[in-house]
Order: sequence, then structure tokens, then C-alpha cells
Amino acid sequence: MFGEGFRAFVTDWDKVTATVAGLTLLAVGVYSAKNATAVAGRYVEARLGKPSLVRETSRVTVLEALRHPIQVVARAWPPPQCGSWLSPFCPLEARVRDIAIATRNTRRNQSLYRNVLMYGPPGTGKTLFAKKLALHSGMDYAIMTGGDVAPMGREGVTAMHKVFDWASTSRRGLLLFVDEADAFLRKRATEKISEDLRATLNAFLHRTGQHSSKFMLVLASNQPEQFDWAINDRIDEIVSFDLPRQEERERLVRMYFDKYVLKPATEGRQRLKLAQFDYGRKCSEVARLTEGMSGREIAQLALAWQAMAYASEDGVLTEAMMDARLQDAVQQHQQKMSWLKAEGPGPGDERPPS
Repeated sequence: MFGEGFRAFVTDWDKVTATVAGLTLLAVGVYSAKNATAVAGRYVEARLGKPSLVRETSRVTVLEALRHPIQVVARAWPPPQCGSWLSPFCPLEARVRDIAIATRNTRRNQSLYRNVLMYGPPGTGKTLFAKKLALHSGMDYAIMTGGDVAPMGREGVTAMHKVFDWASTSRRGLLLFVDEADAFLRKRATEKISEDLRATLNAFLHRTGQHSSKFMLVLASNQPEQFDWAINDRIDEIVSFDLPRQEERERLVRMYFDKYVLKPATEGRQRLKLAQFDYGRKCSEVARLTEGMSGREIAQLALAWQAMAYASEDGVLTEAMMDARLQDAVQQHQQKMSWLKAEGPGPGDERPPS
């Protein structure tokens, strides 16, 4: 009986055609649904999820907005910023200020952002400048590190595309800061890099081939001469961040002394007091004795003063205690410089002057 029914079915061409068409439409519907789900998933991921390569960002996720609505509103309309914050971190004050003003006006006019390369010794304020540039311009920022890319292997290409998909959905515009960019943006012709890293570099080049009105690329490097030429071709502005001179060191010393010592001591909310001495004269003396130190080393010195006061019996920081920590910091800096001299400069290495 089944055989007769089957023969009747296959001999009826209209029934066969209708059945095949129905199965085809069903298959197309299933495939389309899966495709639509995948597309929707990628859209939601780009909108809501922070990419794995992004270490830090000022961009607010939906979950953060639900948890902290007041803070989110305050971040959406930050107070106006003046240009004076630039002066302690870069000797080319006018040049850096021009970049900040141009970036802010670019965002206001919804034009194409220019890409910036910042190079110089570690600890000279490149990351801090990138954050302040985003704040000054009313943009979000995201920080990724070149050293995180190579270990990803085959997942690097997908992770890189996720970063740029996510960056392109920012309503405020996103400043994408790539620290230690030379760790993966190396010369493809001469450097021995893995195929996975080469593919990730190609993905980065593909996504940055044209200027964008959605994101601004800021690269930081200690060894910019190792960049692939295609990376150099994408750079519009180059800014050198040198070690701070005495005038800039004094600004930094005063700023970090105020942040880590003076404010906690005067607010009275922490176990820290400050003995009576000439704070201005002491800051000038410290600036004179810290020649060759970076801004990060000066910040670490101020934190060491704070820690020394916390460790004392009465919580009072004296001038003698500051001198002792200053002497230790100078000796440690000299020791680091001696290690660098013993190691010797490698090809393309950039060494901070002692």
C-alpha cells in the first residue's frame, strides 16, 4: 500500500514540484533565520560588549547606565576644559594644544578625525595625554596594548574586527589609543612575525585604510622606527614626548605633591599630616635633583612620600622623610640607567638619557 502511494506521488509532477518548493522555502527560512540571528548577535555585541582587546574605556555600557545613572549623566556632559593641563606633560605645548582644539572642532563638525603618533621614553605622559585629549574633545576613549595582540594567535583577526566594529558604534566618537603599538604593527617585509600576527596586522590595516568620523587612532611607541610603512602612511600628526625639563619637572612635582600629600593632609579624612616647612622651596629643590626622571618616576616618588607618612607612628610627613625618599629614588634611577648602559642599545632601541 505504501509502495502504491509512493508511486502515485512520484508520478504526479505537480505534487513533487510543490513538495520540493516547500522544502526549499523551509531551508531558506531556516538559513535566513540563523543568518539574521548571527547578524543581530554581532550588532548587540558591538553595541553592548567591550571587546577583549580593550583594557580600559570611558565608554558607558548599558549595564553601567542602569547601575549608575547619575554618574553616566555627569560623564555625558563634562565641565569645560582649559588647555593649561597640557603644559606639564609635553614641551611642545602649543603643538599639542592645537591638536586638542582641532580634535574638539572635528567632533563638533562631524568631520574626519586625524590620526596621531606619540613617541618617546616610557613614563612621559603619552597615555595621560590621550585620556585628557578625549575628555577635552568630548569623546570616549579606549585603551588597548599591542602586547596583547600576538598571544591571541588565530583569534587576533576576529578580535581586531570586534574592536573597530565596537568603535564605530560610539555616538560621541571614540579615541582608540594603542599603547606599545610597535609590538604588533611591525614591518612585514623584514621582521620575522607569525602568520597569525601578519593576518591581524592586515586586518588592522584594512580597518584603518581611510579616515573615520567615528573613531580617532592614537598610537604610542618607544620604537616608532619598527612600524610597517603602511602604518606610517596612516599617521597625520607626530608628537615627540621627551623627558621633562626642570621647569616641567617642577610643575609635575607640585602637581603630584598636591594630589598625594597636600590634599589628603588638609582634608583630614586620611591618616596623614604634614610638618611645617616651605613646600614651594622643597618642590623646586626636588625638581632640580630629579634630572633625567620621567613623569611616572616623579609620580611614584610622591606616592612614596605618602606611603612613608602612613607607615610612621604619628602619620606626619617631615622634610627629612621627603629627603630620604628622594635620595632613594635618585639612586634607583641611576641604577636603572646603569643597567641600560650595561645592556647596550639594540637595533632600533631608544634609550632615555641618564
